[in-house]
Amino acid sequence: MTKKSIIALLLAGGQGSRLGILTKKAAKPAVLFGGKYRIIDFSLSNCTNSGIDTVGVLTQYQPLKLNNHIGIGKPWDMDRMHGGVTILSPYIKESSAEWYKGTANAISQNIDYVDKQDPEYVIILSGDHIYKMDYSNMLDYHIKNNAEATISVIDVSYEEASRYGIMNANEDGKIVEFEEKPKNPKSTLASMGVYIFTWSVLREYLLRDESMQDSDHDFGKDIIPSMLEEGRRLWAYKFVGYWKDVGTIQAFWESNMDLTKRVPEFNLYDPAWKIYTPNPVKPPHYVGSNGSIKTSVIAEGCMIYGSVRNSVIFPGVIIKAGTLVENSIIMSNTQINEDCRIDHCIVGENSEIGRNVEIGLGVNVPNEHKPGIYFSGITVVGDRAEIPDGTRIGKNVMIDMFALHEDFYGCDIASGSSVYKGGVCE
Repeated sequence: MTKKSIIALLLAGGQGSRLGILTKKAAKPAVLFGGKYRIIDFSLSNCTNSGIDTVGVLTQYQPLKLNNHIGIGKPWDMDRMHGGVTILSPYIKESSAEWYKGTANAISQNIDYVDKQDPEYVIILSGDHIYKMDYSNMLDYHIKNNAEATISVIDVSYEEASRYGIMNANEDGKIVEFEEKPKNPKSTLASMGVYIFTWSVLREYLLRDESMQDSDHDFGKDIIPSMLEEGRRLWAYKFVGYWKDVGTIQAFWESNMDLTKRVPEFNLYDPAWKIYTPNPVKPPHYVGSNGSIKTSVIAEGCMIYGSVRNSVIFPGVIIKAGTLVENSIIMSNTQINEDCRIDHCIVGENSEIGRNVEIGLGVNVPNEHKPGIYFSGITVVGDRAEIPDGTRIGKNVMIDMFALHEDFYGCDIASGSSVYKGGVCE
C-alpha cells in the first residue's frame, strides 16, 4: 500500500443536544442544511477539494442517518480501493466495550486504523461546522514551521471569545498558551476544532493519555495543554472566511438564512470549491401561476403554489395556494396546505401542515420545558409531524417528531408551549 502523507479523522458522533428535536434521532452532523446538504458534507467536501482521499468518520450517537448518507463515499470521490471513507464506530474489544469518552479517546480507540494507513500527518476535524477551507495550505504551514501540532484559529469578537478555546500566540504564530473558555481572554484567536498533528508525536501522547485515570481524554483539556507544558512546537494557523458552529437553534437558523442574501457571505455557488452530497432523484422545482418566490433557496422537486420569502426549501416540498412561508426552513418532502402563515419556523422532514394553520406568530416567550434550547423566537416542528387544520402555534414552540392530530390539546398552542407525541414530556 502506498504511504499516505496525510489522512483525516472526522469526529461525527456528537449528539448536538442544543439543537433539540432536530437531533432526537440523528447525530448533529447528519442534520439537513442549506436546501440539499447535511452538515457533515462541508467537512467531507473540504477534504475532497484539498486532495485528502482517506477519511475515517468516527460515529457514535444515532449513527444510522449518517451511515446511510455517507455510504461508500461516492459523492466525494472516496469509493476507493486504497483509502477512501471508512465509518469508525465504538466496538467490542478483547477486554471491554466502551463509548468514546472524549475527542482524544475517540482517536486512541482507532490507532490501529491510522497505523494501517501509515500517514506522516493526521488532520482532526469536527463534522458539525459550516465553512470552506483548503487543508493543503494548512499542511504546508505545518511543514514550513516544522510544527508538531498546528491548530486552525479564527479571530472572534472579545465578547464571544469566552465561548471558545483561546490560543495565545507570539508574532510568528507559535502558540505559547491555551485557555479553555476563559472569562477574561488574553486574545481573540478561537480554536476551530481543526488540528494537524505529526502522527508519531500525537500517537505518543494518545497512548500516554489513555493510561491516565484522571484525564478527560480530550484534545482541548488534556492533549494540547500537555504538549504546551512540555515545550512541543505548536502553531496557530489563522483562517479568514465564513465559519459557523451551528450548535444552537438560533445559529442553525441564522446560518441557513445567510444563504438567502443577494450576495451570500457563504457562497455555495463557487465552481472552484463545490460542496458534494448525494443528489435526490427529483424533477426540477415548479412554480404555479399564482406562486411567488423572493430571496429564497429552492431545491429540486418542490411545487410552489403559494408565496415563499427569505426561506430555505428542501427537495420535494409542496406549498399550496394562499400560503405564505417566510424566514423559515422547510425540510424535505413536507407538505404545507392551503392558506397557512409560517414565519420564523423550522419544519422537519415528511411533515404535513393542515389548512389555515399559523405558526411562529405571537409573543416571544421562552419554552416552558426547555428554555435553554427554544428561546430565540423560532418554532421547531419535528420530522413526520401532522398539524391539524386551523391550529394557531406561537413562538418557541416545540412540536415532537411523529406528533399526530390527537396529540394536540387544542387549536391554540401558546408561545413557549410544547406538543409531545403521546402527550408525555421527555
